Amino acid sequence: MNILVILGHPDRSSLSGALAEAFAAGACEAGATVKLLRLGELEFDPILWHGYRGGQPLEADIQQAQEDILQADHLVWVFPIWWGGLPALLKGFIDRVFLPGFAFRYRRGSSLWDRLLAGRKATVLATMDSPVWYYRWVQHRPAYHQLRHSILGFSGITPMRWYGFGPVRTASQAQRETWIEQARVRGIKVAANGR
Repeated sequence: MNILVILGHPDRSSLSGALAEAFAAGACEAGATVKLLRLGELEFDPILWHGYRGGQPLEADIQQAQEDILQADHLVWVFPIWWGGLPALLKGFIDRVFLPGFAFRYRRGSSLWDRLLAGRKATVLATMDSPVWYYRWVQHRPAYHQLRHSILGFSGITPMRWYGFGPVRTASQAQRETWIEQARVRGIKVAANGR
């Protein structure tokens, strides 16, 4: 299995960075081929200046990210929930990478579209300062719905499994280490059976 782990936190030394590393280590331990993409270390303009009208050349790192996604069987998204949603860096990456002709294609004369990334699965590891129950039941998980329906599902990447970690702000070191171990075990399970 080919697994692409995408770290959406700009700081690799963050808890999100530790979760991404642990997931990748567990998946490697279980025999998967794993690539870890740290968005904070890529060189690209996160702004889609002309929308989907084109005219914006793809940087080498964006071209490579598209290749990595095409080669992956499973995409793992690791990021913090900021203001209820995706970090700006991650959203900018998605805007620049998940383009028409790559992630989807509208059908001529129709409101339907082709999902060009079908056949891939996804796992999300999201950290947050609020309790996980609060994010789910009070805030109604806006990042979850955006990723599952408007980005990944729209592009054909299904199913998506979501794992929340929080509250981070008040977590002890022992709790953080437990979460990191859970990410490693999740990596083993995904590599072993795809879920």
